[in-house]
Amino acid sequence: MNKVIIIGAGGVGTVVAHKCAQNPEVFNEIVIASRTKSKCDAVAKSIGKSNVTTDSVDADSVPQLVELFKKHRPNLVINVALPYQDLTIMDACLECGVNYLDTANYEPIDEAKFEYKWQWAYREKFEKAGLTAILGCGFDPGVSGVYTAYAAKHHFSAMEFLDIVDCNAGDHGKAFATNFNPEINIREVTQKGRYYEKGQWIETEPHEIHKPLNYPNIGAKESYVIYHEELESLVINYPTIKRARFWMTFGQEYLTHLRVIQNIGMASIEPIMYEGREIVPIQFLKAVLPNPKELGNNYHGETSIGCRISGRDKEGKLLTYYVYNNCSHEAAFKETGMQAVSYTTGVPAMIGAMMFLKGLWAKPGVHNVEEFDPDPFMEQLNKQGLPWHEVFNIDLEV
Repeated sequence: MNKVIIIGAGGVGTVVAHKCAQNPEVFNEIVIASRTKSKCDAVAKSIGKSNVTTDSVDADSVPQLVELFKKHRPNLVINVALPYQDLTIMDACLECGVNYLDTANYEPIDEAKFEYKWQWAYREKFEKAGLTAILGCGFDPGVSGVYTAYAAKHHFSAMEFLDIVDCNAGDHGKAFATNFNPEINIREVTQKGRYYEKGQWIETEPHEIHKPLNYPNIGAKESYVIYHEELESLVINYPTIKRARFWMTFGQEYLTHLRVIQNIGMASIEPIMYEGREIVPIQFLKAVLPNPKELGNNYHGETSIGCRISGRDKEGKLLTYYVYNNCSHEAAFKETGMQAVSYTTGVPAMIGAMMFLKGLWAKPGVHNVEEFDPDPFMEQLNKQGLPWHEVFNIDLEV
């Protein structure tokens, strides 16, 4: 019997739960747990399956997590809580002998910094315990790494230039809203840009490098170089890469709101005193912004995320390669009640869990997704709602 605990009942957690429940031959028992049990209950009710149960836990507390894991004895924990909580969950997994999967790297709550070093430091502990930890198994990071591994396995003898491109061409009708946790989202897109070239990391001012890129079925969208964590592992695991960048689209209205939020101090993670109590401005902002989980009902359009890679093919000839997925907000909402940004993160998390439970991605230690065989994962993407497409020898525009 395979049993998983999903920690987190937001938009991504909701999608993970729905998709696990759609595959009962792999996920025999599913427990949804978060700080607020009523949120978990609502997700379980929307699924309506007897093998989906709920519980409560404070994921900042190792003792509470240990109690939860000992109570339910899962084979795997799917962590779709906050990135601040990755290490406490990993600690509890080690204490209880439970395997681990997440969708985003750990970051300290008091510093907007995206690095794998904190989680990679757990490698030896997980190896000695005979446990598997799968890091960054959403779409980006996640599918972006699997796409890269698939390209290396099947098409390239040497990948030289990698550009991950992420476009959300959807419209939710709000003046300003973030597609996932506002605190994490705003921290991510307001940090300085960074890309890899010729063996070193080059830092840029936020949104300094940008250009229009064309996305399938969408057209031209202004795209900006930002830093994203999967670049860190990909340039290590594929040392032939000479340059690696991550591009994301932003509308002008979004960037204007973002600039105002920063200028008036509302993006700050430094605590301030307000009426005799300490508050963190960005956490207060999160409380007044639209809940990303509730955007799906009026969301129209689609996302387009992929990898544009150039280098040498298996015979040493020049090759350009573009592999991507387009996901409809309307279709994602119809299936799971969530918009496409949650869907494209939640589906790969379920597939990664499936890969582990089937024994295909079970390897003691701490691993990024590109370290595993991409083929069975790519096969499941087509079956589970995120079909992919390949285009060869075109102008990659990057």
